[in-house]
Amino acid sequence: MTLMIDFPFPGLEPWVEHFKEVELPVLRHTMHQLAELREDAERINTRKLAAIIENDPLMTLRVFQYMAAHRSNRQSVELTTVERALMMIGTQKFFADFQDLPIIEQQLKGYPKAMLGLLKVMARSRQAAAWARDWALLRQNPAFEEIMLAALLHDFTEILMCCFAPSLTTRLKERQAAQPQLRTAALQNEEYGVILDELTVALATLWGLPELLVTLMNPANANSPNVMNVKLAVDFSRHTASGWNNPALPDDCREIEAFLHQGHSHFLERVGAPDELIAAARRAEELEDPLAS
Repeated sequence: MTLMIDFPFPGLEPWVEHFKEVELPVLRHTMHQLAELREDAERINTRKLAAIIENDPLMTLRVFQYMAAHRSNRQSVELTTVERALMMIGTQKFFADFQDLPIIEQQLKGYPKAMLGLLKVMARSRQAAAWARDWALLRQNPAFEEIMLAALLHDFTEILMCCFAPSLTTRLKERQAAQPQLRTAALQNEEYGVILDELTVALATLWGLPELLVTLMNPANANSPNVMNVKLAVDFSRHTASGWNNPALPDDCREIEAFLHQGHSHFLERVGAPDELIAAARRAEELEDPLAS
């Protein structure tokens, strides 16, 4: 059942109650890819299957919801990655239980602006996940997969709002574009009646996501290096989403470069910045230290 909301709820609890009743939709492309693999369910590589799932944040959420709902009393260790979850479920069981899911494109048929916004958030989330994983590997962090997933899922409530409160989401985006100086949290409170970071933690807990992922997605834990890895990747992805001239990017770069112990030009190369920015960074570094060239 699709429950669309056209008015703000008064606070966190009504939203949590609302999302208890909804079934998460997934991208049509995800279902098409899974359909192509279904005949080879016995032989399919779980890593390949996990990669398809992780391309769709809401399908990733569904897998963790499923694991929480089917968790055995004998299972003492939480499964914190999609691939490990699939190994526990079994590929045949996965294909049997993940059929005929609601489709995002069908749900948002009459809301093209919300659909476009959703695709942008998903693309941003995938980029954040890729950067978070890369930076965790650079720091030789064994939790790189969990850090990647936390970055992928960090903004899942923004995706949910596109799906279930498309009119409110469109209005919020229009206000942000018209008044970019307004704080995002204040706008969310006005348009939704809740701050999305708070809703993210509440829903992740409600749906039984692994405690490690909930911790990594919670801004309250920002002093932890792993949480910082996630947050820096999410913020950098958000600020570069519309180009490389966002006024927040210089501060982002300084923070990330200090976190990774990387020079400015090397960092810009690593994240695929435009060539002219990399060249300007190199020139500035040579002026500061002529011997470095």
